[in-house]
Amino acid sequence: MRPFQLPRWSWLALPPALVIAGGGAWMLYRIDPSGTDSPFPPCAFRAVTGFYCVGCGGTRCAHALLHGDIATAWSMNPLLVILVALLPVAAAWWMGYRPRWLQPLMHLLQKPAFWLTLLPLFWIARNLPWSPFTSLAPV
Repeated sequence: MRPFQLPRWSWLALPPALVIAGGGAWMLYRIDPSGTDSPFPPCAFRAVTGFYCVGCGGTRCAHALLHGDIATAWSMNPLLVILVALLPVAAAWWMGYRPRWLQPLMHLLQKPAFWLTLLPLFWIARNLPWSPFTSLAPV
């Protein structure tokens, strides 16, 4: 298997992408999305339907993660916390670091069927009104 490779010219997009991502992270670090004067929009799906979407609580989760508050982040969106924890491992895999012990996980994460199953199941589970599913809803 060849490691993930981008065309040579695509690396030109990396500096602006890092500046934009850094600016977004700085803004999210400085501004509490739970505040009344927050510039971050509320979830449109929740406003229309009254149900939580897969990403509900994601902005507040990212804010908590940037502040090192893993417990609060987990209470907002546990799936996002898990995915953020997997991000460095996945990045290393795509850059060519491929130990055998990581192969089963990475093969699973690369299958669209996995995501087409996980995301709807999480979406449904976090809207169920019974314990333990109520703990999946953002606080």
